[in-house]
Amino acid sequence: MSQDQIPSDPERRTKNEPLLTGKIPRQVALTVVLLSLFAVQPVAAQSNAVCSADNLPSMIEGFFQLTTALGIVGLAIVWQADSLIEMFTLNPEQKKGLKRHKRSAMKSAVVLVVLGPLYTVAGSMMGLPLAQCVDLVPW
Repeated sequence: MSQDQIPSDPERRTKNEPLLTGKIPRQVALTVVLLSLFAVQPVAAQSNAVCSADNLPSMIEGFFQLTTALGIVGLAIVWQADSLIEMFTLNPEQKKGLKRHKRSAMKSAVVLVVLGPLYTVAGSMMGLPLAQCVDLVPW
């Protein structure tokens, strides 16, 4: 019998041949339990690293306000440009395409404006740590 083969009969197995069935799953389970007890504990002990940073909450608020303002300005520019192009377009298909583009730009701006307050309200209701110290309402 070669070393690669492990006999199925436990009585025929010699003392030097390892019994692999059941030993590896127990080791994996023990490793997972130990890691979950000791490796997760320091992460759970941290109390909101974002809020405890010096200027990070105000930087996040400023970035969100800046991107919201740029999105609204971008909407105004796209809306005016599409309206101007639509005045000089005679083809009905092109006019329909411009109106679709204006609608999609408006939807994007609405999502951008609603997203911050929605996260602030829903995040505080769900107890998310970032929503407790960062106000993402752009006005």
